[in-house]
Order: sequence, then C-alpha cells, then structure tokens
Amino acid sequence: MLKRFIPHFLLMLSGASLTLAFAPFNMWLLTIPALALAIRQVIKLKHRPFLAGWLFGAGWFGAGISWVHVSIADFGGLPLIGSIAIMALLCGYLALYPALATKFTAKYFSPQLWPMALPFFWVLAEWLRSWMLSGFPWLSLGYSQLDSPLSGFAPVIGETGISALIVISATLFALIHNKRTFANAVLVALCLFTSGYLLKQHTWVTPNKTYSVGMAQGNIEQSLRWVPEQDGPTMDTYWKLTESLWDNDLVIWPEAAVPKLEPLAQPYLAKVNERAFQENTALITGIVNYNWETDEAWNNLIVLGKRTPDARYPDYQYFHNNRFSKHHLLPVGEFVPFEDWLRPLAPLFDLPMSSFSRGDYQQANLEANGIHLAPAICFEIAFPHQVMANVYEDTDMIITVSNDAWFGHSHGPAQHLQIAQMRALELGRPVVRATNNGITAFIDHKGEVTARLPQFMAGNISAPVVATRGFTPYYHLQELGVWLITLVLLIAAVMIKRRQKK
Repeated sequence: MLKRFIPHFLLMLSGASLTLAFAPFNMWLLTIPALALAIRQVIKLKHRPFLAGWLFGAGWFGAGISWVHVSIADFGGLPLIGSIAIMALLCGYLALYPALATKFTAKYFSPQLWPMALPFFWVLAEWLRSWMLSGFPWLSLGYSQLDSPLSGFAPVIGETGISALIVISATLFALIHNKRTFANAVLVALCLFTSGYLLKQHTWVTPNKTYSVGMAQGNIEQSLRWVPEQDGPTMDTYWKLTESLWDNDLVIWPEAAVPKLEPLAQPYLAKVNERAFQENTALITGIVNYNWETDEAWNNLIVLGKRTPDARYPDYQYFHNNRFSKHHLLPVGEFVPFEDWLRPLAPLFDLPMSSFSRGDYQQANLEANGIHLAPAICFEIAFPHQVMANVYEDTDMIITVSNDAWFGHSHGPAQHLQIAQMRALELGRPVVRATNNGITAFIDHKGEVTARLPQFMAGNISAPVVATRGFTPYYHLQELGVWLITLVLLIAAVMIKRRQKK
C-alpha cells in the first residue's frame, strides 16, 4: 500500500533537494537531476498532474524559503502553530505555479512532447508568480546556475531564460528509456553547457572608471531598530564605523541606517552632510521620510555630501531630488493589504514602519560625487525589469541596500546576495550591496563577489569598483529571447501533435 505513495514522496523530496542547489550550498549540478526526477514522477501520476506539480512545489518552497518562518516566529508575535500555519499557506500558494505548469502541459501534450511544451508553460507560470499579489520570484531555477557554465546565458536571455534551458534538459532526462533517448538528453545538455561556457568568455560591456567605495555594516539587532531610545546609539555606531571610510569616493550605509524619521533627523543629517563635503566625498544612506501634512511615508535612499566632484556646497537639503523612493513594497513588512481587518489580528500585521507609499517605477539615478547609481531597496533587486528600468546609458553601478536581520541565521541572506549577483551578470553593471547585518558585498559586472564582510558583526569595508558602459543583449531583448525560444518549441510541439493525429 505504501508503494503507491512513493511518487508523492519523491516529488516532495526532489523539490526540497533543490534548496541545496541555491546559495549558500551552491550545488548547481543537482538542479537538472532533481527536476528530472520530479518530472518523471509527474508522468507516473499522469491522471493527477496538478497534484504532482503541487507536491513538487511544496517541497521546493517549503525547504527553500523556510527562512520566512524565522521572521514570522521571531518578530511576528504569533504562537508557533500560527507561524507554521502562515508558512504552510505561503508555500501552498507558491506551489500552485509549478502545479499549473504541469497541469496544462499534461492536458494538451503527451509526455514525448514535454521537452518542447513544458518550458513554455513553466516560463508562463514563473511570469505569473513574479507579479501576482505583488510578486515573489524567489528561488527561480536559473539562480541556481550562477556558478555553472549556463550562467553565460544570463547576459543574453536572463535568469528566466536559464530556467527554460534547465526545464528543457531536465525533461529530456526524465524521458530516458533507451540508449537513443539517453544520447539525446546528454547531447542537448552538452550543447547547452558548452554554449554557456563559450558565452561566458565574452565581455558584453566596457570597463570604465574605477571608484573606491566604502560600506558600513552596523549589525543592529532587529528588535532594537525602531526603539526610540536606541536612535542615538545606532547613529553613533554608523558615525564611528565611517571614520576610516572618508577617503573613499563614495560611502554607503544600509537600508534605514538612520532610524529617525528624516524630518526629525535634520541635525544629524546636517552633520553627516557637512562632514562628507569636507572630506571631498558623498554618502548614501537609507532613511524613512514622512510627510506630516499628507501622512505619507517613503522608504528612501538619500545622498549627502558632494553631488559632483566640483560641487561648491553640500548637496543635501530636506526633500531634495537626489533621492530614491522604494517602489516595490514588501507585503506585510511595508504595506498591509486589508489592513483594517488584519492589523488587529496579530503583531505580524502591525509591525513598525509597515505603511509606506510607493515611489515611481522609474526614477532618476542617484548622483553621488559624480557617480551615477541605479538603486534597488531590499527585495526590489529580485525584479529584473524594475532594476533594468532604472539603468541608463550613464549608469555606473547598481546600489542595493537591505536589512536581512529579519532572517536570522538562515539561508535567506545568502539567497538574497545570489539574486543581486544575477542582476549584475544580466545587466553588465557592478553591484554594491550594503546591509545591516550581512551580507554586505561588492559584486563585479560578471556577477562575482570581489569582497564581502562577515555576517553578524559590526564592521566596514572598502574596495575598488569598476564602472561599466554599454548594455548586454538581455538589456535590449528583456524577456523577448526566452519567449521566442519557448514559443518556437511550443509551436513545434503543436505541429508534431497534429501530424501524429493524421
């Protein structure tokens, strides 16, 4: 009797094992075999493809984003059973997307045509996952290949394109039943990995100026971040950490590093602004701005000190335009849907600073000491089109700031860094990433970490950053490349299906 449940167990196991393919484990070779095993079980459960895809997704997200439970359990104010229930609800929802992909593929195509049909439905499901309910494109398969030869495709067809290639290869391996199908699967995989390796040897953008950049990591406990009595000590921490960084072209502090509301932090900001100007540099910090007249709040990045190298006076003044307002807000963390109903239910739905207004989708680059930076705050870096919309011809680098203290000692921060690395590779721009407690890192335009600070310690770091000019093919094509590949395959599958019927 238990034998009938083996495919169900293998589906969840293969999904859960994908966690090892992503950071911090980086076992990228595991992705295709794990997905192939799952697809093979979906074929075995041919009358229940939706359930099969859902079980795979439940394992995939249940293990892969288990770090969400840390933030709910530690800071959400819910009993254990409540946090587990919310985590199960989230994973169950995310598992619907691979379930939809397998359901539609199985409905319209026989398994022999899945290598051509499944990639289209998979990409379609992942596209839906990236914008439904504000979107949560975490753990997309392509991120697992950052260290593999397939990463060479990132500047051409993006992370989503790599996901499609993985699905093609995994489906071919899932259908192996004789020497010919084995040879076909191996041949396609070799072609993909060889092509990726060759693409990886090419530099799509041109290195430009080199800038020295310093970043401070305050390591402020999450439970203390919005305690008014801790405002002074937190600001003192960042002031002291920056003392050895003033000789850089640019200094960066993390998301909301200044814990006071911007209107109330004017004396401190004036002090930092003047010091940065005197040191012939600029400083970018995260801060929350609040408009008392309209009751609107924004999660901002602001520039202090010099806007241009030849500036005659400090750049900052309250509400100046050299700032960035976060557009893609985090549900529950930065806005609460149905807040009149949800906020009274539990502290999870009434966290400090959880009612922000959105900035524009496309905004001007920050300009700091002549350096042009395309900003992304926290999980905005997971949305390639939004980041891309803010990269211009004169953009020198991408800046992303975050506070990953919510996720404790989990694998969440490492996955977050991996996503930032993929954006650098896709767009051919270096990424500077400043965080409260890690992982603060410098990433070059090839997606490689060149320097980083250890997690869970207060410290600072300086490194040279090589700005780039030009654009990758992905910048111009965006998702056109992956849609073209998957649509051509789908049309071929439809034509073969019709021919088989005749």
